This record gives sequence, structure tokens and C-alpha cells, in this order.
Amino acid sequence: MSTYYHANINGPGHLGAHGRTGDDGPDPETVFRLAEGLLAALRAELPGLAVHGEVIMAALEEAAADGGPPNRGRIRSSLDDIAIGAPAGTGSLAFTQQLAHLLQL
Repeated sequence: MSTYYHANINGPGHLGAHGRTGDDGPDPETVFRLAEGLLAALRAELPGLAVHGEVIMAALEEAAADGGPPNRGRIRSSLDDIAIGAPAGTGSLAFTQQLAHLLQL
């Protein structure tokens, strides 16, 4: 029997139409909300991996401040590290997968 909750087909971020705003890429507010959820889940479930969530938040905040796109390499690297360390069925892994999908990484 699986421990996954299948009722929310849009993932833990409740992103509706996959959090996309047309062809312009993901909605920045949705990305921030999802990244904040990831960081909160990491702090609660896997405090040792929270530093990777902080790296993601820093990359998103830097992009918002300078008006450019987020550093996809930094974000991808952190998401990969979380995915390796997060056990199946955790909220941290679910947020990681949803964020990677949203950012098309």
C-alpha cells in the first residue's frame, strides 16, 4: 500500500493549471510560495537539508531583486541534493518534485 496522498493532482503547492502563466514561464509568486513550502517542510522533516532550501530561496530573491531569471543551475543542484536525501513519501520530496516540474528542470 502506498503512503502517497493521491487526491491533490496538482501537488503540494496547489498550483492549479501547473502554476504557469502562459508562455512566459511560471508565475514568480507561485514559485516563491512553493519554495517557501519546501523550506518549511525541510526544516520540519529534514533539518540537515534545509540549507539547500535556503539556497533556492536566495536564488529566487536575487532574481526578484535584479529583475532577471533565477539561477537555474543553483536551483537545480539544490533540488537534486534534496531529492537524493529526502525519503519517499515526505512532503519535502513532494515539494522538490513539484518545484522541479514547475521550473522545468
